[in-house]
Amino acid sequence: MPKIIFHSNRLYNNVSNKFHPVPAKKLFPKWFSNSDRYISIPGTENNYINQEGGKVLNFKACPALMDFFTSGYFYTTPCDLTFYKNEAGEIQVKTEIGFEDFCSRRDPMKDFVVPKGYHDMHFHWYPSWAPSLPKGYSAIYLSPVNRFDLPFITSAGIIDNDSMNTPGLFPFFLHKDFEGVIPAGTPYVQILPFKREDWEMDFKFYDYQEILDRHQDQANRYRTKDGGAYKKITWSKKKYE
Repeated sequence: MPKIIFHSNRLYNNVSNKFHPVPAKKLFPKWFSNSDRYISIPGTENNYINQEGGKVLNFKACPALMDFFTSGYFYTTPCDLTFYKNEAGEIQVKTEIGFEDFCSRRDPMKDFVVPKGYHDMHFHWYPSWAPSLPKGYSAIYLSPVNRFDLPFITSAGIIDNDSMNTPGLFPFFLHKDFEGVIPAGTPYVQILPFKREDWEMDFKFYDYQEILDRHQDQANRYRTKDGGAYKKITWSKKKYE
């Protein structure tokens, strides 16, 4: 099994493991954990019924969605971060004592498209860790996937961490409606290791009857009364420890 090794870049990492990177599966958002497996009819305790006679599954039962919530590793904020506007109306950040270099404001990146609804003036994370990977592996760094509850978007990138393990800086944009505290332990970057391979693209076409047959075959295979056929038949468990 390939191993990712996180190299410490701060002395405070030696004090407590609460500052350490964690497998993504350990930080399910509460809104996802508290959601229902089936879709209920508004104003009732009854569930919608599908054409096969079973309950209609909610997003919580989707393995594809679950995979992203449990894949890779998270960097989490090592301290509380307070975002506020100064007298000039500019957004600022205040960190706890001892963590001043973890998060800073920076000038806008010329010609970089700012997400709609987010401040032009943005910030960067300066991670207290840097991973190394086996030969032939790289890592995708991106904002925690599907975490639309977070008030920021971290810019994404790919780093060949088999030959480089310096922390670097991760720019992020803060939502214009947000002022307040991002608490310690909040995931701010999701890391997905992958093996580098060369790929090429091709196409395959079908006539009308072949398309109908493919649709029917998929329906017979995956549309069941209780749902969950994809997970039972096709899905492969991913493991990140």
